[in-house]
Amino acid sequence: MFDLAIVIVNFNTRDYLRDCLTSIYKSRGDFTFGVCVVDNASSDGSANMVRAEFPQTQLIESPVNGGFSYANNLGLRAHGFGLAAETTQKGVSLFGLSTAEELSAPPRYALLLNPDTELPEDGLALMLRFMDEHPEAGAVGPKLVLEDGSLDLACRRSFPTPQVALYRMVGLSKLFPRHRRFGRYNLTYLDPDQVAVVDSVVGAFMLVRREAIQQAGVLDEEFFMYGEDLDWAYRITQAGWKVYYNPVVSVLHVKRAASRHSRKAEREFYRAMRIFYWKHYADSTPFWLHWLVLTGISLRAGLLRVQQLLMANGTHQDTCAEGSGE
Repeated sequence: MFDLAIVIVNFNTRDYLRDCLTSIYKSRGDFTFGVCVVDNASSDGSANMVRAEFPQTQLIESPVNGGFSYANNLGLRAHGFGLAAETTQKGVSLFGLSTAEELSAPPRYALLLNPDTELPEDGLALMLRFMDEHPEAGAVGPKLVLEDGSLDLACRRSFPTPQVALYRMVGLSKLFPRHRRFGRYNLTYLDPDQVAVVDSVVGAFMLVRREAIQQAGVLDEEFFMYGEDLDWAYRITQAGWKVYYNPVVSVLHVKRAASRHSRKAEREFYRAMRIFYWKHYADSTPFWLHWLVLTGISLRAGLLRVQQLLMANGTHQDTCAEGSGE
């Protein structure tokens, strides 16, 4: 039985995935781990690369791109998380495992890790030690650093309550990042080098305790991408656990390696906002604020759609112009 199950969801990020796996297998420390790569129907040869270069890695090839939550749950279930109830309900064996294997105790911890991250050699050991020293912690995330050396602001967040979301949408969080009320979305008023209890960390590196998963359940697959980590952290904290930001460990994060050119990914951001709001806040929000939040989300999503259409039209015109000049 491993101490740590690492789940990496990959979609057409073969070269980043190679670097990520290389950094994982260079890890030092007194712990055991297993890595599961879930490939979301990539077309860039990612699965073949894993088979050829990292044969010690468990590989699950999804025939469809079912999204981040769907794929992470495949990996979590492959390590035994959430299987007891599901196997009983469905009466089937998953991934070719025997019923006894499926129902055995999963590892002490599970780590959701993006393929566009690179870990320091002592990173996993230090994060596991932190969790062992903080039994009240249900989840923890490190300091994520972008390629230019700046902080990835998403690595520590507040839940997007209607008030927090409103400050974000009207721009107050950017105007007053150090303000304790207006800067709550990304907790920009906090020292990035201090350990802190936060509402949520990001799914690019999210280390979660087995017991917290057993109580909160696995990821909600209604979220295709974005929002699923916030929702998971919300359910973990509702179960009585704390979520920590631990900057003692610094992890490189390229950020949006698989989604930066995806229009669907951009639209999913606002869809995730709606799902999270309706699931956790709509019933308790005053009507006037309820209307403002939904209107704000719709306006931002509509603006994005207009921008995408204009860009697509411009690209089409450029292509036609190039063609007529030949």
